[in-house]
Amino acid sequence: MTSPYRAIFAAPGTKGFSAAGLFGRMPLSMLGIGVVTMISQLTGRYGLAGALSATLALSAAAIGPQISRLVDRHGQRRVLRPATLVSAAAVAGLLICAQQELPEWTLFLFSAGAGCVPSIGSMVRARWAAIYRGTPRSLHAAYSWESIVDEVCFIFGPILSIGLSTAWFPEAGPLMAGGFLVVGVFWLTSQRATEPAPHPRGQGPAGSALASRGLQMLVLTFVATGAIFGAIDVVTVAFAEERGHKALASVVLAVYALGSCLAGAVFGLLHPRGPASRRWLVGVCAMALSMIPLQLAGNLPFLAGALFVAGLAVAPTMVTTMALVEQHVPRSKLTEGMTWTSTGLAVGVALGSSAAGWAVDAGGAGQGYLVPLVAGALAAVVALLGYRRLHVPAPLHEGSGADDGYGTDIGDGANGGHVA
Repeated sequence: MTSPYRAIFAAPGTKGFSAAGLFGRMPLSMLGIGVVTMISQLTGRYGLAGALSATLALSAAAIGPQISRLVDRHGQRRVLRPATLVSAAAVAGLLICAQQELPEWTLFLFSAGAGCVPSIGSMVRARWAAIYRGTPRSLHAAYSWESIVDEVCFIFGPILSIGLSTAWFPEAGPLMAGGFLVVGVFWLTSQRATEPAPHPRGQGPAGSALASRGLQMLVLTFVATGAIFGAIDVVTVAFAEERGHKALASVVLAVYALGSCLAGAVFGLLHPRGPASRRWLVGVCAMALSMIPLQLAGNLPFLAGALFVAGLAVAPTMVTTMALVEQHVPRSKLTEGMTWTSTGLAVGVALGSSAAGWAVDAGGAGQGYLVPLVAGALAAVVALLGYRRLHVPAPLHEGSGADDGYGTDIGDGANGGHVA
């Protein structure tokens, strides 16, 4: 039997844009943790490091959906290249200001400017959706594959970023992240054959993709979920430093991503039945429960094991989220809709990293792991309260049928595809 992963790459151009997406997404795992490592080395202040990382994430959360909305209207090439150059210039300014010990407000200014970084994961997934629209199982495999790529970034990104900043010079990690961003975006946008067709103003429903009640619930839950990720990054660096092995923080975080990567790989081989909303709810609750063992961590090996187990719930939840976005967002706004989920994560990362930084400064890394525990509990509560919004199929848009997950289509049988 042919592997579903091999089957999806039969379409021309898929290998190229997925590979470019890998490079373009490396900053997702490198930049924030690189800033934390850089600032903590230069100043010894985790509160400032977390605040700068939070500023970067909040800026990306505010600007990212606007960039994606422009992409839906004008195409990826016309929008992504200038946005990337702005972000890269801001990263360069941040590194110069940090190295020259310029006033703190300059650090925050350039951190905000770096938020122009596009959501490359959304751009790549939009290409998969354009190719395999109407074939839910192929899209399930494609989204699972991209989840694996995400986790590969999170396995190697922190190792590169923290390793370069600790072994070479403090600014090396963020500098490398900026280089990956430029290479990935320009490589991706050079591949015109697989670029989704733009939908100029006037084509498709007016307004923002966020008008969807289902998407609102996904984004709100992902704010709390993102706080888990942001807090774990900051606290793990502090935890490793307290035990005299700061450079090993990247290895421990890579183990967290490895758990998610393996789970995503297996999940893509399956053909799950039943409502995607139910699987999503189970995934969010599993992520919340996995934060409990972190409170017992007393050494790095135990912490790495606990994070590996916690990672097993991450990728399947993210894959299912993409299926739900397709159900609740019209096709002409798909890139924007996917980016809004990333925005929810980014806002959560900002809140979680900032709260964790202050918690570490106040009570050490042991107290810091309370932050992801609280964030996980909030995510589970919000998901439980809003579950019904996702269970009911959204109104159909643009002649497409909604899908119940990966099984039977609902709606216009002539088209037979997702609302995408």
